[in-house]
Amino acid sequence: MPHPLLPHALNLRLPVIQGPMAGADTPALAAAVSQAGGLGMLGCGMRSPAAMAEAAAAVRAATARPFGMNLFVQEAPTPDAATVAQGLERLAPLYALFGLQPSAPARWCEDFAAQFEALIAARPAVASFTFGILSASQVERLQAAGCYVMGTATTVVEALAWAEVGADAVCASGQEAGGHRGTFLPCTSDADGRSAPTQEDFTAAMVGMQALVPACVDALAPRGVAVVAAGGIMDGRGIAAAQALGAQVVQMGTAFLACPESGIGPAYRQALARAQATDTRTTRIFSGRPARGIANAMMERLQAEEARVPAYPVQNALTAALRRAAAETGNADYLSLWAGQGVGAIRALPAAELLRQLTAEHDAALASLLALAAPAPGAL
Repeated sequence: MPHPLLPHALNLRLPVIQGPMAGADTPALAAAVSQAGGLGMLGCGMRSPAAMAEAAAAVRAATARPFGMNLFVQEAPTPDAATVAQGLERLAPLYALFGLQPSAPARWCEDFAAQFEALIAARPAVASFTFGILSASQVERLQAAGCYVMGTATTVVEALAWAEVGADAVCASGQEAGGHRGTFLPCTSDADGRSAPTQEDFTAAMVGMQALVPACVDALAPRGVAVVAAGGIMDGRGIAAAQALGAQVVQMGTAFLACPESGIGPAYRQALARAQATDTRTTRIFSGRPARGIANAMMERLQAEEARVPAYPVQNALTAALRRAAAETGNADYLSLWAGQGVGAIRALPAAELLRQLTAEHDAALASLLALAAPAPGAL
């Protein structure tokens, strides 16, 4: 049987999900978005199980409305010593700018299995995932706990893979989106049975939202799987446009970064306020996985080394202390300034006020579309 329409199932007054921005979101932001009629999200990919429980409790203390939680589907890596040594050597001159020496962390990432159990215990309305895919049994466990399951897809092949394991919804993430690309399956014709994507696959999966969403809708609608549109959506017109393409809901990340409830610092906020669409690039420099952000000095200095940096999450862990030092000193040149191509339309508004403006814009856009579709006076 088809799932209920997502806006109705999640009791949304506006079909908007706040993007899960790991490291930039806060319980205050998620609660404010949910309370105002959207769906707030906690990006938990870098939160420990205990921090996940604490964040979920904080949202519930602030609002009784539904919210969601997102995880990165990943296994802890085991990089060889030479890879780590080369990575540290590559970053040493940048660390030296802040009087620091780079060092390998105690662990490369959180344990996904433990995070998954914490997610089930938290029982959010929506459990969303990126960087990989769950098994059918994992999806069933989440659904039994009362969660809608949403996977991220950058291609129709990935969207169908999520449908096969029983997901309720797929977030079709266009190339315009800020932050990390969620690509997890090969998409080139010479894949030859590979299970992990190459850089060529990441490049091929850079499909725009306007092309990706209707293709996913056509593939998933017969299966009763909802499509959520993401990538470059910044106002009510964008929400209406995505709905016209067949999306039931949109996911907006960059639009919420400048809200006072977000967790970013002053240097990041200033960079967002100055940026335009042409200022963003997709890079592996900061984390080892392609991600869209505002171009800065660190991207330029390491551009020649980009193909050689370790894969996520190794590079992400190696640059973590550098990025923290840059944030603490207000130096945006060495921050990962994740932002989508719609960054030029960002508005520094409290989340509730932003939702109110989005609602008014969405209503006006729908009314305009209806007026355009109405027959001209006297037409047959």
